[in-house]
Amino acid sequence: MKLTQENFDTIINRFQSLKPILVAGDLGVDKYTYGEVKRISPEAPVPVLEVQKEWNKLGLAANVSDNLKSLGAASTLCGVIGDDTRANLVENLLEERGLKTWGLVRDPARHTTYKERVTTATQQICRIDYETKDSISEEISRRIGGRIEEFAQTHAGVIIEDYGKGLLSEGLCQKIIRDFRDRQLLVAVDPSRSTPPLWYKGATLLKPNRVESHMMVEALGHFKERKLETIAAILVDKLKLEKIIITLGADGMAMLDTKLDGQLKLIPTAANEVFDVSGAGDTAIAAISSALLSGATLEDAAWIGNCAAGVVVRKRGTALCSLEELRDYFRNLSSLMS
Repeated sequence: MKLTQENFDTIINRFQSLKPILVAGDLGVDKYTYGEVKRISPEAPVPVLEVQKEWNKLGLAANVSDNLKSLGAASTLCGVIGDDTRANLVENLLEERGLKTWGLVRDPARHTTYKERVTTATQQICRIDYETKDSISEEISRRIGGRIEEFAQTHAGVIIEDYGKGLLSEGLCQKIIRDFRDRQLLVAVDPSRSTPPLWYKGATLLKPNRVESHMMVEALGHFKERKLETIAAILVDKLKLEKIIITLGADGMAMLDTKLDGQLKLIPTAANEVFDVSGAGDTAIAAISSALLSGATLEDAAWIGNCAAGVVVRKRGTALCSLEELRDYFRNLSSLMS
């Protein structure tokens, strides 16, 4: 590992002095209902959960903002919620975490995305989703676009967090990219596998996982390509990217930076214990973007994102990585690799 303790400390200590980072994307709430199963229902062959605990957590793009907050970086969340009780819950959770709500637009035609996971100590029994996946109206899109223009003037960069829930269109994606890139600001994209990849054309950084990267090159007409080097090169070329990171789960991360040598590099995973991968990608993009804005190279930023993801996969549910946890994890990893 090339990232030294000194450089690591220098990078993460800059997080709190960054201008706010805009997070634009689909957002919602993750609810967890936890308990114990002791019997099967007499009404149907299903387990009866005796509930011991329930909690709500900011989810989807809101989890990216929450992770930025946990890492010490300021952010503004921009997206659409419904005009329902769960919209109030989103705003309350944001306020509890000290996160801004002024980037949210209410749309009476939509449900606020709400995902309830019913779990025991050993397994998830089911997940219940309340959401609207239809594309937002032109009026709502214009309102979001207007706020994006304002935020581009005062923010350090933007993370486009695409979960394919209807917020983002080609026009809105390109507007976000244009508004920030015209000011030489970072545009990091965490893509959806259901979104046409050309919608992301011109972004600074794309961060797909392995499956998403395969699906994206297939959508671009390359149906049999499986070599990571070629996949990364195709995406960089066709989408006019500056940088790409492909997350590989247990195999680590692959990355390419056109501003350096343009060669694909691989780093191993930092996770040594995996309990739950929910939200790990949100944590990674938050840490990577903060590191790049703090002057890190792409490889150093990938290591920092790798460590942050390693922290959260050891926790139950959609979790956060604090700056102190990140420091401890990197220190322990460095000692193991030295």
